[in-house]
Amino acid sequence: MPSLIHALWLQEDFNFLLSNRIPRLALTRFMGWFSKIEHPWVRDLSIGVWRRLADIELDDARKSAFTSLHDLFIRELKPGARTPEPDLRVLASPCDGIVGACGMVEGTSVLQAKGFPYTLTDLLGRDELVRRYRDGCYATLRITPTMYHRFHAPHDCVVEEVMYVSGDTWNVNPIALRRVEKLFCKNERAVVSARLLAGGERIALVPVASVLVASIRLHFADVLLHLRYRGPNRIQCEARLRKGDEMGWFQHGSTIIVFAPQGFALCDAVQTGARIRAGAPLMRLLEPGQTRN
Repeated sequence: MPSLIHALWLQEDFNFLLSNRIPRLALTRFMGWFSKIEHPWVRDLSIGVWRRLADIELDDARKSAFTSLHDLFIRELKPGARTPEPDLRVLASPCDGIVGACGMVEGTSVLQAKGFPYTLTDLLGRDELVRRYRDGCYATLRITPTMYHRFHAPHDCVVEEVMYVSGDTWNVNPIALRRVEKLFCKNERAVVSARLLAGGERIALVPVASVLVASIRLHFADVLLHLRYRGPNRIQCEARLRKGDEMGWFQHGSTIIVFAPQGFALCDAVQTGARIRAGAPLMRLLEPGQTRN
């Protein structure tokens, strides 16, 4: 039976139907409630089932016992488990993830998956941000449910603003990205705008929620961003962070899209399908006169 279930899950049509043709918003709200139950029977059963179905990475977790499924999802790591790249010209990956579409922004067009573009306007909304990242550099990092779910500052920076955009909760796995146009632009997301302390360049991190995951916690915004959030959509900040400082977490796992302006390029190891860890080199600031490869 397990082999049959696995075979079905690998079938794209079945996977897509199971993870998307469901009452996504209602199920996401339910999961948010259920995952926080600390009753020993519920906790042990849910964690046991999850660990049996998924190869959860716990070798570098700070603790091995958890109070709830939610506590497992947002686990912290042992000190020193993710040391950020020290090169001052390099933006470090903010999270563990699998690299999806990445490369240069073509004007204002960004790839979600091969043959599925979206625009900066659709994702970011504001003309100021569209101008800032036109012809810039981007990388899409998918955090799977088994991975470490917290994310960190890519560089020494000041977070100046968080813009929250409510939306849907489509699954963000590769199957859905190949089938749902402008998926990232439909889902709930936050646009975190930051200024680098070294040279003043501005970068953006866009955490995008997914089915079962619509809950984003940011340390520098004293609110929990989720489907029922009705506060201000633009939250002004003045949060100074060192490279590698924790910024926040997803409840379960999802995607972070990193944008940098012209003058940045992807680091050599950042290619579609590659696994990357928080702190690893992601983008580099080009030397004056240096061109992108």
